[in-house]
Amino acid sequence: MSTPASRPPLCPGLCGVARKDRLHHNSRGGASGTYPHISRLEGWFSMVEKSAWSGRVTSVQPRIRLTRSFDESTHSYLGYWLFIDGVIDGQPCEFSIGIGKGAHHKHQFRVGDEVRGESLPVPDERQEPVEFYKTSKLKILKRLEEGVTSPPPWHGVPPDLETYRARGHRRWSTRTYESRCTSCIWGCRMPVVIIVDHWQPQNKRYRYETFCYGPKSCRLYKPGPRRRVPGRRGMVWEILIRTVVCW
Repeated sequence: MSTPASRPPLCPGLCGVARKDRLHHNSRGGASGTYPHISRLEGWFSMVEKSAWSGRVTSVQPRIRLTRSFDESTHSYLGYWLFIDGVIDGQPCEFSIGIGKGAHHKHQFRVGDEVRGESLPVPDERQEPVEFYKTSKLKILKRLEEGVTSPPPWHGVPPDLETYRARGHRRWSTRTYESRCTSCIWGCRMPVVIIVDHWQPQNKRYRYETFCYGPKSCRLYKPGPRRRVPGRRGMVWEILIRTVVCW
């Protein structure tokens, strides 16, 4: 089975164009495969009908956006994302769905559940880790019986967003995340908005970064290379590994 971070673009596009490799942007430099001319498409997206989908959940992780401005950073806790192996608009593929905090609290999604719903395509995938959002008509068709597993990776129902915030995160190797941990509830792949010059905040750069909220004792954890944040006049801020993770 392909993973959320390495699968090919399987779903058909909305205008007869092949779906882009949305989730898998170049982690070093920017977003590849985003919608061109976003400003002109925003109005069009508001008129698009929701896509009906169904399938089996293969991953549930927090949906968080990170904004960087040199040595400062802020997080936006958007909800959760479900990676689905199923059917959307009648076509079989793998795809990602964004849901809100309330929807997850109500349904308590976990890996193996069979679900269905309706969602809209996101207008700017540089700022979202998912392909579809604004999800409605969610329903669990079949609940997977909990079995005895030996983590890592950790499955089960992810905790609330306040728990993620309190635990904090640490830098995580993108390669390890993609190969071993895309289904773990403690993994997170964040879209990152970089404001290079705070005097010109409209000029932004985009990329994705992976983080771990899990226990320090996890045998799969690897921090990966240090991350660098560009600043004005060619300055660069290098991020050390920082964590508040429990256990």
